[in-house]
Amino acid sequence: MIRFDILSVFPDMFASVFACSLLKKAQEKGLVDIKVHDIRRYATDRHRMTDDAPFGGGGGMVMKVEPIDRALQAVAPDRDETLVVLLTPQGETFSQAIAEQLAQQRRIVLICGHYEGVDERVRICLVDREISIGDYVLTGGELPAMIVVDAVARLVPGVLGNADSAATDSFSMGLLEYPQYTRPAEYRGWQAPDVLISGHHAEIEKWRRRESLRRTLARRPDLLERVDLSADDLAMMETLKRSGKDGE
Repeated sequence: MIRFDILSVFPDMFASVFACSLLKKAQEKGLVDIKVHDIRRYATDRHRMTDDAPFGGGGGMVMKVEPIDRALQAVAPDRDETLVVLLTPQGETFSQAIAEQLAQQRRIVLICGHYEGVDERVRICLVDREISIGDYVLTGGELPAMIVVDAVARLVPGVLGNADSAATDSFSMGLLEYPQYTRPAEYRGWQAPDVLISGHHAEIEKWRRRESLRRTLARRPDLLERVDLSADDLAMMETLKRSGKDGE
């Protein structure tokens, strides 16, 4: 089981997301434990202030170090087996590889940044890792936290109905996933590939690998630089490059 503790000043944002679909079932099965904590509860002044004006002036407000530190002490007093992650635009860009790394943890605390960011002492003294979900700025770290939880939780054994699903996802093997089809085989003249209906498993696997390479070459050729390609893959790639077609 993996446990997520999320520190946020807007905890109500998470209720509907974590109460639906696979995340709900994963929690009911005891595979994933998700707790959301209101940082305001750990502010000590009468107004429960979690932010203040930045030293040196400037626009916006900065999240204070004290409430975040107190929240961490209360939620995860034993840091030996806890990874503390700050969601921030300045972090490393989240990827499937990072999701797989996080899935090996027993407990993860996610701190949702807000406003102009957090007091730098949070980064220096309290955080183990900083993660961004992309090169853009959101109003806060709540949406990124939801994305991280979803991406990591689905890698926990038993969360997905089919254990092979995660292994064949786009990016899991370095390539984009091959096209998928289901019933009916024909609809309005739009036909599913005959090979997928043939029952010939070796040919199906060959088709899927070729289409995965084709799609990656057309849409994300940069990924091919980081993938170990077999001799058969390289031969397929040469054929695909000569054809010059996406095939879709």
